[in-house]
Amino acid sequence: MRKRSVRDLRLAGLRVFVRVDFNVPLKDGVIGDDTRIRASLPTIRLVLDAGAQCVVLASHLGRPKGKPRPEMSLRLVAVRLGELLGATVAFPSDCIGPDAERTIQNPPPSRVVLLENLRFHPEEEKNDPAFAAALAALADVYVNDAFGAAHRAHASVEGMVRLMPEAAAGLLMEKELQYLGGALTAPVRPFVALLGGAKVSDKIEVIDNLIPRVDRLLIGGAMAYTFFKAMGKPVGRSLVEDDKVAGARDIMARASQRGLELLLPVDHVVAGAIEAGAIAETLGVDDPAIGERMGLDIGPRTRAAFAAALRDAKTVVWNGPMGVFEIDAFSAGTIAVAQAVAQVNGTTIIGGGDSIAAVAKAGVADRVTHISTGGGASLEFIGGRTLPGVAVLPDA
Repeated sequence: MRKRSVRDLRLAGLRVFVRVDFNVPLKDGVIGDDTRIRASLPTIRLVLDAGAQCVVLASHLGRPKGKPRPEMSLRLVAVRLGELLGATVAFPSDCIGPDAERTIQNPPPSRVVLLENLRFHPEEEKNDPAFAAALAALADVYVNDAFGAAHRAHASVEGMVRLMPEAAAGLLMEKELQYLGGALTAPVRPFVALLGGAKVSDKIEVIDNLIPRVDRLLIGGAMAYTFFKAMGKPVGRSLVEDDKVAGARDIMARASQRGLELLLPVDHVVAGAIEAGAIAETLGVDDPAIGERMGLDIGPRTRAAFAAALRDAKTVVWNGPMGVFEIDAFSAGTIAVAQAVAQVNGTTIIGGGDSIAAVAKAGVADRVTHISTGGGASLEFIGGRTLPGVAVLPDA
């Protein structure tokens, strides 16, 4: 798993292209959360301290579908990054072409340049060789610090790396590979995986890859209802993926065959509508009184059972909420799990926006070993897939 690190490169006097993940929530001209910008600061500072002539930062933002869209410009990100660095960040009008080249040749005193949104060009997502070459021409060295984009074989993530004389992983990428790779290849046991979220289909590969590796598998959230349907339990109007019921049955059979402890909710909070004022009731998962209502959170007995299953864990991977976390009435299960994970005396790894929001809401983010910025990339990685952006980097 070990890749060459930015620490291993001589960068003095060189133009260093750093692929970052600045895909931040942006609405009405305001950055909703700057976590991803902050996450890249250690790598940027290391490159500057190593004497680089210029740090050329590149990222995508949103899904502009290959056309410039002002509301998806990285201009505001350049301003925020400048505030965090305490210096002006240069921002050319495009990610390739004369303006980008001029700005990099004559960088500002900060020596930091942020290019415009890579996805304003359709060639980025197509991994177009000419576009990759145009990006590669902007720098002498390549560093990938965008684990969140590493599962995409795009020009800035995969194509241009093959054209660079030197390439390495940034500090954030290194950290992601260290923790996620370590959990999969050499976990300290007991190793417990906790999966939630809406759909089984999003996590089938992850579950398949974890069954032979973990000591306990805990499943909550809406995805549990596909398992309940496979078991013949009443599910009311809860979210069920009918085409995945057979897959859920197969997962349970494989877990049983391996002697793996697979925990599903034993009680749940049900309501008639997904809204703040909805009348809620806690029922056992076997209780047909659910009627036409839907399960929207795990109940108190499940919270206690999940907390007990985490108590002696030495490695924990958690991805996905236990209920409709955005609504306070259905957030107790997710927050209880966040608190239980924070009390684990071992390595705790959290991925997925809702799980990250849960540890922040529970006030325990500083008690988690590693919070993955990866999203889809961390799911694919835990699911055993090769990530193109990681595979292309040279080994240590």
